[in-house]
Amino acid sequence: MLDPILESPFNFSIEALLILIILIGLEAILSADNAIALAAITRGLKDPKLEKQALNIGLLIAYGLRITLILCSRWVLQFWQFEVLGGGYLLWLAYQHFTSPTDEDDQHQEPEFANVWQAIPVIAVTDIAFSLDSVTTAIAISDQIWLVVAGGTIGVITLRFMAGLFIRWLDEYVHLADAGYLTVTLVGIRLMTRAINDQLVPPEWLMITLIITIFAWGFSQKTLIHSPPQSTPESSAKIVVTPPPLEPKTEAKIDLEPEIKVESETKS
Repeated sequence: MLDPILESPFNFSIEALLILIILIGLEAILSADNAIALAAITRGLKDPKLEKQALNIGLLIAYGLRITLILCSRWVLQFWQFEVLGGGYLLWLAYQHFTSPTDEDDQHQEPEFANVWQAIPVIAVTDIAFSLDSVTTAIAISDQIWLVVAGGTIGVITLRFMAGLFIRWLDEYVHLADAGYLTVTLVGIRLMTRAINDQLVPPEWLMITLIITIFAWGFSQKTLIHSPPQSTPESSAKIVVTPPPLEPKTEAKIDLEPEIKVESETKS
C-alpha cells in the first residue's frame, strides 16, 4: 500500500531534502560566475533603472528557457552540439571582454546597448549557456525532475539578487570583472571538454575551488576614488579679501591738481 506513495515523484523524504539542499548549494556557487557575467552585460546600459529592468525581463525569459531545458534534458544532453554551442558562446563572451579597449584605470570597457531590448536577448542566451553546465550537474546528482526544477527555480532567484550586487561591486573592485570572465572561460572550456570526452571533465570540487580562488583575487583590490581638488579655506579667504585696484581715487587726485594750480596763479 505504501509503494505508490514512496514511488511518488513528490515524495518529500529525508534523502530528497538533502539532495535539494545540495542542488541549491551548487546552484548558488555555480551561479556566481553567471551573475557577474550578467552584471557586466547589463552595465552597458549605463542607467540603474534600465539595468534593473533588463535583468528582470531577461531572467524571466531565461527562467522559462531553463525549465524547458530541464524538462527536455534527457533529449538535449544526447546531442553534443548543444554543449559545443554553449561553450563556444561563453568563450566568445570572454574573448570580447579581454580584447576590448581599456579605460584610464586600465579596466576593460563593456559593450554599450542603445536600449533595454538589445540587452535582454544577450542576458537570456548567456543564462541558458550557463544552464547547460548546471543542469548537467544537477541531472547527474538526481534523476528526479521536480528536484532539479526546484533547485533551478531557487537558483534563478539567487542569480537575480547576486547580479544586482555584482553590478555595484564591479565599480568598487579593480579585478572583479576580469575574475568573472575568467570563470566564464572555465565554464566554456568545461562544456567543450564534456562534448569531446566526458571522462576529461574535471571533478566538481576542483571547479568550485578554482571559482572561489579566482573570486578571491577579484575582490583583492578596491578601485581608487578620483575626487576633484577642493580649495582650502585659507586660499578661498585670500581670494575674497583681495581688494580691487583703486582706480577712482587715482582719478580724483589727477582732477584736483589743475584746480590747485589755478588758485595759486590767481593769488599771484
